[in-house]
Amino acid sequence: MAKIAFLGMGVMGYPMAGHLAAAGHDVTVYNRTAAKSKSWTDQHGGSMAKTPREAAQGMDFVMSCVGNDDDLRSVCLGDDGAFAGMAQGSVFVDHTTVSAAVTRALYAVADGLQISFVDAPISGGQAGAENAQLVVMCGGDEGAYMRAEPIINVYAKKCVRLGDSGSGQLTKMVNQICIAGLVQGLSEGLHFAEKAGLDGRAVVDVIAGGAAGSWQMANRFETMLDDHFEHGFAVDWMRKDLGICLDTANENGASLPVTAVVDQFYKDVQKMGGGRWDTSSLFKRLKSIG
Repeated sequence: MAKIAFLGMGVMGYPMAGHLAAAGHDVTVYNRTAAKSKSWTDQHGGSMAKTPREAAQGMDFVMSCVGNDDDLRSVCLGDDGAFAGMAQGSVFVDHTTVSAAVTRALYAVADGLQISFVDAPISGGQAGAENAQLVVMCGGDEGAYMRAEPIINVYAKKCVRLGDSGSGQLTKMVNQICIAGLVQGLSEGLHFAEKAGLDGRAVVDVIAGGAAGSWQMANRFETMLDDHFEHGFAVDWMRKDLGICLDTANENGASLPVTAVVDQFYKDVQKMGGGRWDTSSLFKRLKSIG
């Protein structure tokens, strides 16, 4: 069993750390809002720390799942950052969706301190975290990945190393690009069905087994038709991720016209007050305009 620090007790990190504790690992948690750490230790045991540095001291692995590039820098760097408390030879695993640029910069800092850094963004949403069914896309040195993989597999159904530092984040960008188009397409299809006077549920029952079928269709069409958008991955976070995708595309020359348009559609949803609605709320946007 390993000694593990987990930084970030949000809707993903909280259950992920819980799975580690249930597997018998010695887990210490940190969260900016200490009440969440207290709630976690009350439920799962283990320990809580006041700073990332305190959490990281003496640990074999430090896992993080925070909000964005700035949040990740904050928990890693500085006098109270995790890097300041980590021992040489330990491994930092970041599950946050951030830019490949910040990942590579932190990898370089960690390497100078003889700490390993693995970027490991996740897909599967809150339900995937709660049910230990996440897909994890990793980048970093192969040796560090091989050490971290058994730990990650406690809450993952699939974990793969895609290449050097930043490769995990670039793969997560591909994931978000694909999702954006799929959700818009599903929203338009259900919207068209309603306008055509069809029973949306009956339509999906027919087409879901064919070429139009997708995870989004199987898991979201009923809640979309029920006008229920209070679960899953929030629009605010999706716009953050799509912004990273579009910025990276500007750097590498990729053309992302559909992604750029869907990003603006999500901006419309935010203006409707739906920043915390899940990403399938693109359907609600269509209904609001006609």
